Amino acid sequence: MNIASLEDDVDQAELIRHILAEAGHECTSFATGKALLDVLRKRQPFDLMLIDWEIPDITGIEVVRWVRTHVGYDLPLMFVTSRTLEKDLVAGLQAGADDYVTKPIRIGELIARVDALLRRRAVEAIKEQSAIQVGRYTFDETNYTARLDDENIVLAPKEFELAMLFFRNPGRLFSRDVLSAAVWNREIPATSRTLDTHLSNIRQKLRLRPENGVRLASSYALGYRLEIISEADDGNA
Repeated sequence: MNIASLEDDVDQAELIRHILAEAGHECTSFATGKALLDVLRKRQPFDLMLIDWEIPDITGIEVVRWVRTHVGYDLPLMFVTSRTLEKDLVAGLQAGADDYVTKPIRIGELIARVDALLRRRAVEAIKEQSAIQVGRYTFDETNYTARLDDENIVLAPKEFELAMLFFRNPGRLFSRDVLSAAVWNREIPATSRTLDTHLSNIRQKLRLRPENGVRLASSYALGYRLEIISEADDGNA
């Protein structure tokens, strides 16, 4: 992934670049907001942006607001900042940032948060396809309709989004964190029953059973996946 880093401190910029390179990402560093915005005006080549709060020419918040106005909300933005006051962090998130990491940078935390934002973006890109058909199931996101053969099935909005995510990616294992980020745009605590309730609802409403050619398999420690069941598999079950 190509990541932009807006950081005027040379040592900090090199540290960020090194951490990202070790994690397998490309990193383009910018020392001023103007230099970064000049690139964004010509094209949008980045998968994610890391933004320092205090830079020489304009503030990080101004950069975030410009990106949200002119580029949109598809590009993940994360502050990397020395500011730790709650009011500052809230202001950054309200301006349009997706997340933040405070300095001094902790390598594991930075990588984890970067990877989480990139996973969320990948899931959202997958969700752009409007209609799909898998076996006996048909989903149309334009009309928010679901069918098993010729039978219409009524799903609540979040149930529909969750079902679409699984049916677009049969066989793919989704962790609880990825499902929460993709459907609710936030982390859902393990103690909450929200995700479990929605999973139970789509399993029952869509009748996700081997006799219908599918199965929603779960491992609480690892996550959930939609499995396509062949007739041979069903016969041996």
